[in-house]
Amino acid sequence: MNNLVLTLLLLHLVGLREVVRGCSCFPTHPQQSFCQADFAMKAVILKRTDVNTAIDFTDFGFNNIKYDIQVLKLFKGPKMNLDAVYTGSNSAACGIHLINGTEYFLSGYLDLKGFLHVSLCGFVQRWEDLSSTQKRGVEWNYKNGCNCKITRCASIPCGSTFAECLWSDYQTLAVFRHFACVEKSDGSCAWFRGIA
Repeated sequence: MNNLVLTLLLLHLVGLREVVRGCSCFPTHPQQSFCQADFAMKAVILKRTDVNTAIDFTDFGFNNIKYDIQVLKLFKGPKMNLDAVYTGSNSAACGIHLINGTEYFLSGYLDLKGFLHVSLCGFVQRWEDLSSTQKRGVEWNYKNGCNCKITRCASIPCGSTFAECLWSDYQTLAVFRHFACVEKSDGSCAWFRGIA
């Protein structure tokens, strides 16, 4: 009887370990993702390859997908090792599916071995789907607003500080697609609406 209980408990814990591995991301404004990323670029996807070995210590045994890319424009990041990005093999591993021959805005992190990684938690989007404000943001406004803090506000009224832009649930899509938080000449921060 004790062995049965112990076995069931062990199986339950192994199952919980698998659940904990699932991808979970807190919604962020594209500018936050841009500012926190190690790299940001416009690139075209050339080829997808399944990679069966762990690339870095964050993979936890998940297989990876390697996408060979051609960088069309580098907005931030290293000027070397720009021939491929890696992602998890499925959405549970925060992996994303990219389409060969398609231009994307890619942002993500650089691992300890110098590999570029993209995930569901970062800002990755087909270039043609970016609003004109987002395109202007990745080219200029987002970088110049990295000193500003974007704070998500779940209910109104929200308090804010001098160097902060508030982002409420009521304005999620509009702020996401059409605004950048920019630093003004006095050091304060405010939402700037770009071209719609």
